[in-house]
Amino acid sequence: MGTELTFTLHAGGESRTETLAIRHAVIAGWTGRDKVALEKHIVELEELGVARPASTPIYYRVAAARFTTAGEIESTGAESSGEVEFMILQADGRRWLGVGSDHTDRKVETYGITVSKQMCDKPVAATLWALDEVLPHWDSLLIRSYAVIDGARVLYQQGSVAAMLPPEEIVAGYEPGFADGTAMFCGTLAAIGGIRPAERFEFEIEDPVLGRIIRHGYDVTVLPVAG
Repeated sequence: MGTELTFTLHAGGESRTETLAIRHAVIAGWTGRDKVALEKHIVELEELGVARPASTPIYYRVAAARFTTAGEIESTGAESSGEVEFMILQADGRRWLGVGSDHTDRKVETYGITVSKQMCDKPVAATLWALDEVLPHWDSLLIRSYAVIDGARVLYQQGSVAAMLPPEEIVAGYEPGFADGTAMFCGTLAAIGGIRPAERFEFEIEDPVLGRIIRHGYDVTVLPVAG
């Protein structure tokens, strides 16, 4: 079980294209380093009816087949939305940094977070950087997202990855262990203006030290709710 996705891998000043197997997918939640910002995001979701987590961080399993590099996803009903997260993926004993969107059904989230995570595909960019090459300047990395709502593109999230715990600490907290074929989303930022659906979602991670950006975007097709 799982999925295989083709990525462009950047390491040692070179790049190559490789198809990697994802067999174990995890969404790490409540990973905030800044407890004030973490509380803000918890309150943000409480306003939507989402219960507080039992512990922080917390790790949700999802089907690996939910991860996709496609430029479009389908969602049942109009109450889902994306959120940018940095992603750690391990393959052949090496860890890679990417970026994705934890697209989630917000209606389902109010009564079952684990189930809501499983409801939607998880778009990821098809580019990865060697994690060990960015760790020395980790806190300088930036993530941001944009939402297209009623035809207008607006800044939806923006901030430093320093808002979350360091990646190695997040990964270390996952008790089953982080083996080859594991991909993990590692936390997000509060939405500017609040969580809301969009017809298109775009996201990126920027490394200002090495002068590079990974970007991806996807359209959301809303499927009708019958009955």
